[in-house]
Amino acid sequence: MSMLSRLGIGFMRVLAHVPLPLVRGFGAVLGRVLYVVAVPRRRVVDANLALCFPDRSRAERARLARETFVFVAQSWLDRSWLWHAPEALVASRLKVVGAAAEIDEIANGHEPMILFAPHFYGLDAAATALTMHTSRPSTTIYTTQRNLLVDEWIREGRKRFGNVIALNRVDGIKPIITGLRKGGLLYLLPDMDFGRDQTVFVPFYGVQASTMPSLSRFAKLGKAKVVPVVSKLAKGGYEIEVLPAWKDFPSDDVVADTALMNERLMSYIDAMPSQYYWVHRRFKTRPEGEASVY
Repeated sequence: MSMLSRLGIGFMRVLAHVPLPLVRGFGAVLGRVLYVVAVPRRRVVDANLALCFPDRSRAERARLARETFVFVAQSWLDRSWLWHAPEALVASRLKVVGAAAEIDEIANGHEPMILFAPHFYGLDAAATALTMHTSRPSTTIYTTQRNLLVDEWIREGRKRFGNVIALNRVDGIKPIITGLRKGGLLYLLPDMDFGRDQTVFVPFYGVQASTMPSLSRFAKLGKAKVVPVVSKLAKGGYEIEVLPAWKDFPSDDVVADTALMNERLMSYIDAMPSQYYWVHRRFKTRPEGEASVY
């Protein structure tokens, strides 16, 4: 396994120097192959799309599924140049747009800020684009990979530019809150199903979804404003949109805040549905008495 991992990482280092159109073309072919051969994962995508977009035709959902597999493959291969290409090349492929005040504050501010970064396929590109242009300490939380070599490669890739602190989920909330209160950034991705522990059930496309209430809790504990960041694969690389800071968030109702988070996330997804991370079993944890949707 370690030999295969070394070969895979070596391949990514080489791919970093291949022109982007060729990388994306290879990703498109790989994505189409994965759509055909990765049957269990395709069933997850199909189930997610059927639950979230019941009003769309079966043919339309199949098109979204095929597209999402292409974006999976392209975004994964893009990590080659994100994590190994020269800094100037990486910067030239990442375009940050949106709210000017928030963009400036990310780069030069001193107040606690949480970057709400939903699971669009460009999330690693967005993190790189923002951290490479700020000296502010930036904390990110990640899930450890079983393969230690791959885990180290991913962690080092995400820490490549800027002052990035990569915390494991088992490290607890103390270092997260400490970092915020010192005026740092927190790059937070709370829109996945992490099981029943310390989660709440709130609607996501009308379906009760086990959801981490961490955005509301961390914002309150860290006295931090929340700024959404939406990442999009584009022809020349990635477009990272920084949206205006949320007003009146958090409230005193963590469940209502978490429901609001999902509601606003849905509006971001609706603008580019095939770029969202549908390969994740978003509804694997069900309320008591409900059957599995997968």
